Amino acid sequence: MASSETGTRLSEARLRLLTTASRIFYAEGIHSVGVDRIIAEAKITRATFYRHFPGKEDLVLAYLHVADRTIRSQVETALTTSASAHEAVRAVAVSIAEGIRSPGFRGCAFLNAVAEYPDPAHPVHRAVLAHRQWFLDTINTLMASIEETRAEPAAQHFVMLRDGAMAAGCLFDPKSVCATFLRGVEGLVQIHGSRQPS
Repeated sequence: MASSETGTRLSEARLRLLTTASRIFYAEGIHSVGVDRIIAEAKITRATFYRHFPGKEDLVLAYLHVADRTIRSQVETALTTSASAHEAVRAVAVSIAEGIRSPGFRGCAFLNAVAEYPDPAHPVHRAVLAHRQWFLDTINTLMASIEETRAEPAAQHFVMLRDGAMAAGCLFDPKSVCATFLRGVEGLVQIHGSRQPS
């Protein structure tokens, strides 16, 4: 019983650390935030921190893992609630737009992170690339279901529209940015859908 209670406390501490780090990393950047501040705001001891994360890099990777799982879940919801590939592409775009319009939006967590870790060999950089490859592959599969021969360029176009919307969404009026993004995605769906043989 004592072991189970200890495990529960450790899990709660890990969750507090991740929640605190995610909030601060996303709002202020990664390099500008030290471990001491995260420990203080999470209200845990230094020993507890290092029991869960051998170093700050491990915490950063865990933060990106949480962001990755959140986005995968949103995309999965869009896919499972859509009746067609056309609808699924639109639903993914709508979920992105909802994120851009949410309070405290500060761009893409992955693009923000990779800007701070430019070395392609760094684990954080590799984690960002892995996430982006998954996203591109997912959109590519959807676009192939609409019109196979030009799916890859269409998927790349979608990702570039998304990246632009993410960058602009924290600089300009999110409502206008999202409207432009959704029009662009709709154009992709219409163009590629119209090439599909009847």
